[in-house]
Amino acid sequence: MSLRNSLSLVLAPPHPAGKPFIWGGALVAVLGGLLVSDWLFWLGAAFALFCLYFFRDPKRVPPPRPHLVLAPADGKIVMVGPAVPPPELEMGPAPRQRVAIFLSVLDVHVNRSPVQGVVGKRAYRAGKFFDASLDKASEHNERNGLRLDLPGGGSVGCVQIAGLVARRILCSAQPGDSLLAGERYGIIRFGSRTDVYLPEGVEPLVSVGQRTVGGETVLAEMAPAGMAPAGPGRA
Repeated sequence: MSLRNSLSLVLAPPHPAGKPFIWGGALVAVLGGLLVSDWLFWLGAAFALFCLYFFRDPKRVPPPRPHLVLAPADGKIVMVGPAVPPPELEMGPAPRQRVAIFLSVLDVHVNRSPVQGVVGKRAYRAGKFFDASLDKASEHNERNGLRLDLPGGGSVGCVQIAGLVARRILCSAQPGDSLLAGERYGIIRFGSRTDVYLPEGVEPLVSVGQRTVGGETVLAEMAPAGMAPAGPGRA
């Protein structure tokens, strides 16, 4: 990554969800300055700067090719393999290929739609706050899921999962909304995971340990209607 790109990532404007935290930290810093309290000033300033970094919302450019499944978030891929989608998304009992992306507190936490589609289902489920990198987090942690129905048929599941530190999942997408691939739809505070359930028959093109860029990294390629599903070894 070039120096210019690195600076644009670090200095990106914050997501609206972060502004109350940023202004809150700045207010504490101002009060500390007025009260001549060095520790309060530095505490508020440090918190405001951290929130500026955490809530940064850089621009992303999705690949122009159709039929792609994109990463919904920045982070590290911690699981790739078959799993049954959450039952509340009504995607059936058959396992699908799942790609799980873990977001540390240093990653951009804005979530983006992995595909172009219509929100067919939105479902929130309260739960626990295990470490989001663990497999049991998919089943037991607090989560918010979207089923995105594709124009040519089929669906993709995208699930926001709270983590050990995260305590708030924000999702602006509603049933019936049309989303473009790479379009922002939510954010999770402060450390989390995002799971993507691919359409039936579609194989992932990524592996565990790979880093992703939300809205840009290709997780899988779907075949146009009437063609065999895309996957490893297929053009």
